[in-house]
Amino acid sequence: MLKDCDWSIDRDYKTGSENEPLQFYLDGLANSNEFSLLLGYFSSSAINLLSVGFATFISKGGKMKMVINHLLSAKDKEAISRVEDNPNEIRVFDLTDIVSLGRVLDEYDTHFFECLAYLISEKRIEIKVIKPKNGKGIAHYKSGVFSDGQDAVGYQASCNFTYYGLSENIEQLEAFLSWENGRSNKLIKKQLKLIDDYFAEKDEDVEYIPVSNIEVVLKDRFGKKDINELLVQEEQLLKKKQSLISNPKLKKTITKLFSEIEIIRRTPKFPYSEGPREYQINAYNSWVANNYKGMFAMATGTGKTITSLNCLLNEYKKSGICRAIITVPTTALVEQWKKECLKFNFKNIITVTSKENWDKNLAFFNTASKLIDTSYIVIVTYASLPRPKFQSYFTQLPKDTILIADETHNLGSQGLLRLLPNIHLEKRIGLSATPHRKFDEVGNQAIQDFFNDEPPYIVSYSMEEALKIGWLCNYTYYPTIVKLTDQEMEKYKELSLQLLRMGLFDKETGTFRSTPEIEKKLLERKRIIHKAANKLEAFKAILKSEFDKRKNLKYTLVYVPEGIESNFDGTDFSVETEDENKLINEYTKAVSQTDDSVMVKKFTANSTNREEILENFEQSKIHVLTSMKCLDEGVDVPRSELAIFCASTGNPRQFIQRRGRVLRLHKDKNHATIHDLVVVPEISDESTFEMEKGLVKKELERVVDFANLALNKTDTYEKLKNILDYYNLNLNDL
Repeated sequence: MLKDCDWSIDRDYKTGSENEPLQFYLDGLANSNEFSLLLGYFSSSAINLLSVGFATFISKGGKMKMVINHLLSAKDKEAISRVEDNPNEIRVFDLTDIVSLGRVLDEYDTHFFECLAYLISEKRIEIKVIKPKNGKGIAHYKSGVFSDGQDAVGYQASCNFTYYGLSENIEQLEAFLSWENGRSNKLIKKQLKLIDDYFAEKDEDVEYIPVSNIEVVLKDRFGKKDINELLVQEEQLLKKKQSLISNPKLKKTITKLFSEIEIIRRTPKFPYSEGPREYQINAYNSWVANNYKGMFAMATGTGKTITSLNCLLNEYKKSGICRAIITVPTTALVEQWKKECLKFNFKNIITVTSKENWDKNLAFFNTASKLIDTSYIVIVTYASLPRPKFQSYFTQLPKDTILIADETHNLGSQGLLRLLPNIHLEKRIGLSATPHRKFDEVGNQAIQDFFNDEPPYIVSYSMEEALKIGWLCNYTYYPTIVKLTDQEMEKYKELSLQLLRMGLFDKETGTFRSTPEIEKKLLERKRIIHKAANKLEAFKAILKSEFDKRKNLKYTLVYVPEGIESNFDGTDFSVETEDENKLINEYTKAVSQTDDSVMVKKFTANSTNREEILENFEQSKIHVLTSMKCLDEGVDVPRSELAIFCASTGNPRQFIQRRGRVLRLHKDKNHATIHDLVVVPEISDESTFEMEKGLVKKELERVVDFANLALNKTDTYEKLKNILDYYNLNLNDL
């Protein structure tokens, strides 16, 4: 904080004295979160000079506003111009990585100016360029204000924000501390108002200059005093910088800053400068109020992961310790969660899957935590969780270790349900877009008891809410009704009659009582729907229609029909069967035949270069991805604009999650399109009609749910009219 700094006793700073102007800037940057500047001349070389302080400032979320003259170096002009000309092509930097940031800021080369351009594009540095009228105005100003949210330090100086102004020329600066006296406070407020007025373009004595009209400074622009100050070469700059640490007080400040940087490097923090959203703050408070237990029922794409990790962060802030177990369905999600944890700067992350040797690391940290306060996070698949080897360590974890169960509904499976009563961890968070397990009240009740929560849950955030607020993009939805062939229809009818004769169909619920024989027959019938021959032709028609309309198929996801639903009791990674691979190949071939320009790639369990594939998809080097389960497994593809769901039946949860994945925000997308192949058999046999009606009703519930949130819901309802009429259904029934 600004009050904690050792400011010059007389509030004066002078080049060559104990209190250098550079000292003032380093203290101000390291202890504030806002910096406002009113300058005659600016050069980014000053940022370079202040790299250690500036890196600290930026990494803490600091923001800077500058009102500057229209005279700049060529490289500074280029950096500022890039933001206006190509705002979406600015190189992204990790502003939370203070070491890397400091290194970039300390290099007077292309990387430095890329960083400057990025900071401007992110509104971390806002610049207003002005030119005095009639020789009056900003050229005479060298002042600014540091603020930490409570207090402020203002100054007036003879030195410009340039390399030479801060280090070489004999310059001086007078500081004003807001808490010191009324005069200082008044001067600071006056300075801030002046800068705000310039940004609001209220001052009529100056011209407000577009970036394109900035004049490039020539080396002799300012005469002997400032000769070439904005064009200092990297070698010269580094040599000069080496001499800066001869001042004992300055050396002490720089040493202190490096120590602070080391602390920042080790300390977990929220990864985004704007901080957690209001609902994420409320989620933490609700969780604490519910005795550190609860379900976060949040739509896919609304930030479940960030919300739960913010809870860990808040607990860390209380005690300085963070110990957590994160359970996930697949190895892909293990890696994704690890990346998110690293963004929060959490250390000692141990991943547990069937493919890794994890036990030594876990044993070490488990033992260490009993001797000293040690933080660590364990990310484990549901398949590995119940295994004796992992349980031997799990049962030894301190009871205040926080459990985060991603896709919580998996805990209701037979293989995991038996574990719940024996889990000793007292702090629990369940995450799922679709927590409820259909037709499994035993599993639902066990999960509710375990998390001390039930519908509507302590945190509930629907897709409808996310769409309204704009945290997911809007979409259009096009269901395509697909009919069975005559041969498929005959087999389907035969199985339906067999099911009916078993006498286990409940007309009220539209479901069967579960028995091994019933499940076998239902699976046979499901495979007929699953492999419906007419799907492929419908798929090809959609591809052609979209290609003709868009002139390409860029950013398209294809969910190929799949077989057996994933069961996380036995495996922690998806493997396609031979039959499924044939289907993927068939649908991939159909995409490639749409047009010679279309680039398509399979995304399967056998894909060894997944990261490269996704990067190429993002860059449109690959236009279409075809997959089954793998695009469900924690894969983040926000660039996707078009999705085609070819699996017309299956787990509704799967479709809801897929929809949320396609609707994730991306800076270059504001709308998504979803096509859905829906196979609905038309049964005229009176004996099985009511049974089929119940099953069709269940299928259309999903379709109507998708339609209700779509921009074109009226058109969608019209497409369903024939089916609704055939089975004597109406929208109110669904």
